[in-house]
Amino acid sequence: MRRLSRLLAIAAVGLALAAVWEGYKLIGQSIGPEGGPSWLPVATDDLTMPHTWDILAAFVEPVQRGRSETLAVFLLRSAWFTLREAALGFAIGAIVGLGLALIMLRSRFLDRGLVPWINISQTVPLIALAPIVVTWGRTTFLSDTQAVSLIAAYLTFFPVAVNGLAGLKSPDPASVELMRSYAASWWQTVIKLRLPAARAYLFPAFKLAATLSVVGAIVGEISAGVRGGLGRVILDFAGRYTTGPEKLYAAVVAAGLLGLFVFWLANLAERRAMRGRAVELS
Repeated sequence: MRRLSRLLAIAAVGLALAAVWEGYKLIGQSIGPEGGPSWLPVATDDLTMPHTWDILAAFVEPVQRGRSETLAVFLLRSAWFTLREAALGFAIGAIVGLGLALIMLRSRFLDRGLVPWINISQTVPLIALAPIVVTWGRTTFLSDTQAVSLIAAYLTFFPVAVNGLAGLKSPDPASVELMRSYAASWWQTVIKLRLPAARAYLFPAFKLAATLSVVGAIVGEISAGVRGGLGRVILDFAGRYTTGPEKLYAAVVAAGLLGLFVFWLANLAERRAMRGRAVELS
């Protein structure tokens, strides 16, 4: 019943958003010309705002004339390609982020010195950094898809590093002193005490990092011109927007659903891990 209620809530919000979309479009076209009055922030013509049912219908239409493959199947295949890049980027970013958290935990000097640079790294626009990473990758042994994964990792490591450090510092000082009284080494304290305590901090970071890895992969695909993923699909449909705006909207919806899927995977992993922690505490 809990899962059913959650699905119903998601469906209700989706219908509400569709109703707002269609309501805005109806108001704009009823009180002005086809595109709506000039004071509206967004035009309401079919080119700028296709009907929601036209966007949904595009999923079952052929992706291209003369091809039997539907747009839904094409987007699903493209999403799988992007998901693999995002998964590699997520893994790299999570390892780097957790490694930085451990380094900053170990050294107070590095903690003070690295945190500002980690924050500064996130102020660099990804659209500016992506071509640099791709160009650097082409001059080394990295393929374009691996360079895209590095771009995804760039967005992923930050929340893991910040939340991971906070989680590793979260155990009560008395518990840390107890480990020292048992002559536990620094690594034993990390493994037995700090990492289990950090789970409540790490999994929210993992959920955020998972969705950011999809964003990084899509932006990287657009910058690198990598074919096969959602980024290239969005770029191609944007170039042919006037002939089929519904396809571009459908591709954006597919990207959103992919982000929702990886968030669900991270949330599922969190529930499994926290359930194990509850069993340990009991």
